[in-house]
Amino acid sequence: MRHLRRPLARFRRVLLGALVLAALAATGCQSLGYYAQSVNGHLTLMNAARPVNDWLQDERTPPDLQARLQLAQQLRGFASQALHLPDNASYRRYADLRRRAVVWNVAAAPPDSLTLKSWCFMVVGCVSYRGYFDEAEAQALGRQLAQQGWEVDVYPVPAYSTLGWLNWLGGDPLLSTFIVYGEGDLAGLLFHELAHQQVYVDHDSAFNESYATAVERLGVRQWLATRPAEVREAHARGQRHRREFRALQQRTREALAALYARGGGAPHAAAASAAERGAGPEPDASRRQATASQASALGANRTNESGLAGADRPAPPLTAGDLNQAPGEGENGPLDRAALLARKTQLMQDFAAQYRALQTDWAARGEPDARHDRWVAKANNASFGLQSVYQGWVPAFEALFEGQGCDWPRFHAAVAELARQPRPARDAALSRLAEGAAPAAVRQPALAACRVFGSSVF
Repeated sequence: MRHLRRPLARFRRVLLGALVLAALAATGCQSLGYYAQSVNGHLTLMNAARPVNDWLQDERTPPDLQARLQLAQQLRGFASQALHLPDNASYRRYADLRRRAVVWNVAAAPPDSLTLKSWCFMVVGCVSYRGYFDEAEAQALGRQLAQQGWEVDVYPVPAYSTLGWLNWLGGDPLLSTFIVYGEGDLAGLLFHELAHQQVYVDHDSAFNESYATAVERLGVRQWLATRPAEVREAHARGQRHRREFRALQQRTREALAALYARGGGAPHAAAASAAERGAGPEPDASRRQATASQASALGANRTNESGLAGADRPAPPLTAGDLNQAPGEGENGPLDRAALLARKTQLMQDFAAQYRALQTDWAARGEPDARHDRWVAKANNASFGLQSVYQGWVPAFEALFEGQGCDWPRFHAAVAELARQPRPARDAALSRLAEGAAPAAVRQPALAACRVFGSSVF
């Protein structure tokens, strides 16, 4: 079986390489080098992947891995049958990467803004990060951007999507970087990734990620409704701290955004200069071809930024006005740069202090948790900006789902219709949905009452 696959693997490498080289004929050397590392990294991943049935029939496969692969195939079937996500070759093979992440993403924001730097690629349009299969290359770019004045976040990514364009080559495989996740988290990751194959809009990361995150959350709720009580309880325990931590993140992000608005929104001079040099789009005539050259790095913050909205015992919200004001300074008046950056430092310190208070509370409950320590230690504008990309429109998409009667085909069709609209009209429609959405404490029970085909979906 393995010998029969080798000529096919060789043919795939040659064919995909030819396609990429043809597509890149008009690009510069630097772009060619970036795409080359991306294609080589993805081909290495594809070559390591074997059909799940091969792993299940191989007596050398550890029993724990066999159980996870069987669960993943159940989730794969549920995604297509119950959630009406694409039924294709993706996630029907498995690869053991023998490393902690599949790619490393680089995100950057100015010192006085949460607006992320954008990179544009032929395959997926413009996105708010740049991905590398080699961590050293990602860290090198991070250092370069930091020297130019950007605040940088380099973070590991457990999975990415090729948007369905490589299903003819075997599709996106299951990976060792996430197969060990808890059942609810594994379900969410697969649903999230497949949602990107359902609807994807070039140049709109916030739309894409929020839609996929909404599908993830709604889909996990529906999956868990079919599972034994102990599975639901285990997932609930894992989510409790995430809800509280994400609520703290959200309050801090809103306070930072309010603070930066008082500075006029002008980015740091060094960052602005870097943006002018590096943010322009690359040739885009053949974007979304069948390559993985900047495969959408999805679920990027699933292990770095955990949490859901809401909290059991939330701390008082942070606001920019909570900080000491200089004499004669109005609460919402403009700030000079020095005052703005000083208040930003205070907000970041308050964020860290409230996180330590959360940890104290968790320990008092007998639930010590240090999972978020690394995120808090390196938190900056880039990491808070990424939080907005992944969560900003989630309430709008949940409201749309409820408005479509919790009917998955109707929901996906409505999202596809939104995707066809120009960006201003799309954003306006999402804003209306978000404004009309009930608070999370009200919205979730309403969603739980949804009924499809005569039975509760949650």
